Amino acid sequence: MTSIQLASLPGGAGKETTPITVIASPGISVESFDAGAIPGSGTYFCAICSSQLSLRENDRLPECPRCGASEFHRDSIFAPMQEHGQTAEIAIPAPASHPGWLARVRLLLPEPGRYVACRDAGEIQIFPIPLGWTRIGRSTAADIRLDDPSVSRRHALIVSELPDTLRVLDDRSLNGVFVNGELTEWGRLEDGDELSIGRFRLFALEH
Repeated sequence: MTSIQLASLPGGAGKETTPITVIASPGISVESFDAGAIPGSGTYFCAICSSQLSLRENDRLPECPRCGASEFHRDSIFAPMQEHGQTAEIAIPAPASHPGWLARVRLLLPEPGRYVACRDAGEIQIFPIPLGWTRIGRSTAADIRLDDPSVSRRHALIVSELPDTLRVLDDRSLNGVFVNGELTEWGRLEDGDELSIGRFRLFALEH
């Protein structure tokens, strides 16, 4: 994932500025193997349930002993692709008014398109939403990675298909997906709507 420093929102007298970053996600290439293949020694995880298997050099991949799936990915020794940590439950988020920084961020969007923006730890991040599906979660394979225990590895999916508005799908997350404070399994995400993913508040922007 590439960060591009876009601008900063000025603070008041004696206040620090707020950096704004556009997050460009080029996607992550993950090796995929089907049951019956001999992929070599290493650790592999099921593409469906994330169950792990360890193989020797000449072992064949079996079907997943946990869910029966036949597709596996190679795990990384540096950053496990399925992110084994547990998701922490949180309280249902209360709906809130639009933050003051949102209107100013609109003026700084780099080009026409669809985005979601959030503010965390004093920094505003803007994520472009391309046509097709955008994955949101804690996993390193997510297009929008929110690295926090309140976010599931595979938390939500945003679909962008012109001329329709954005839609968001709960990807079987623990803490759910909320649009403007309402629990949503599959719903519309219009310009200015608040999308709550774990402890994060993201706002849809169309420019």
